[in-house]
Amino acid sequence: MTTEPEVLFERRGDAGVITLNRPKALNALTLGMVRQIDPHLRAWASDGTVSRIVLKAAGERAFCAGGDVRQIHDLGRAGRQAEALEFWREEYVLNHLIGTYPKPFISLIDGICMGGGFGLSAHGTYRVGGDRYLFAMPEVNIGLFPDVGGTYVLPRLPKASGTYLAFTGNRIKTADGLHVGLLTHAVPSAALPDLEAALCAGGDVAATLAAHAADPGPAPLLAREAFIADMFTPGSPFVVLAALDAVAGQGGAEADFARETAAGLRAKSPTSLSIAAEQMRRGPGLDLGLALKAEFRVVTRVAHGHDFYEGVRALLVDKDNTPHWQPPRLEDVDPAAIAAYFDPISDELEFPATPA
Repeated sequence: MTTEPEVLFERRGDAGVITLNRPKALNALTLGMVRQIDPHLRAWASDGTVSRIVLKAAGERAFCAGGDVRQIHDLGRAGRQAEALEFWREEYVLNHLIGTYPKPFISLIDGICMGGGFGLSAHGTYRVGGDRYLFAMPEVNIGLFPDVGGTYVLPRLPKASGTYLAFTGNRIKTADGLHVGLLTHAVPSAALPDLEAALCAGGDVAATLAAHAADPGPAPLLAREAFIADMFTPGSPFVVLAALDAVAGQGGAEADFARETAAGLRAKSPTSLSIAAEQMRRGPGLDLGLALKAEFRVVTRVAHGHDFYEGVRALLVDKDNTPHWQPPRLEDVDPAAIAAYFDPISDELEFPATPA
């Protein structure tokens, strides 16, 4: 039986085209995929006949639904954390390469884009969402944290929308993605092949994208923008929850939303929520490289902790949806312990020089 390659690489006209090719697995990112994409990008960076990169995915359901956390969970459970950390280390190096790439990097995102898919696309020059675009960073649900550069990107989104997305893990679609700046353009799914062909044909990238862009309609988040800004700007989970509880208790138009959001936050890993809050606090002062270095320090400690394995067990393995977090309540989280997640480690993340 012939095994399909996990990533396809093609030279088309002026473009180097990368296709994530695990549609049955929602194009979840593996270490093998990372190890193929990185050298191709470095080679194309110094190839004078390649003027832009186009990243897309096979299938209609997902661009990339994240990293293969089940595999990483299994390695850690077997005491093979060092192997699990190889994935994160090399993934973060690839994220940094994309964020510092010397040529236009265009992601065509149609379908689910979460976790690792965010890392592959968010740091590129252009992010084009199709009709099926569905974004979330749901890591706090499984005892992880919004990594792959979330520390850099999310606190820079307007009006606390990044903090809201980091804390809640809520999903948004194309219009919201464009509104908050996760997307640079919206293009109907049916028009994406034409856009890809035009990009490969050469010419000015920005003009080509503008010529194919369409209005995705009103952004649902816009109606709650001021409320989200009021609730989530403080950044502390305690303050956010207190504000949500107060609104829920007053009744009115936002009461149900506040109540549902607060209940959702209380179901997350208290440690993960606290780490996410610290990311949002530190992120505005970090460039992408320093943000990824901080995340590798955190994930090194998470890989030797409890909540990640418990979260994956509850949501993806046993699927009982009853994780037993340690500690179980936000009130029990030690702020000094959270700060220690960000302390230097002996084997820091380093980045090879980005090709000129």
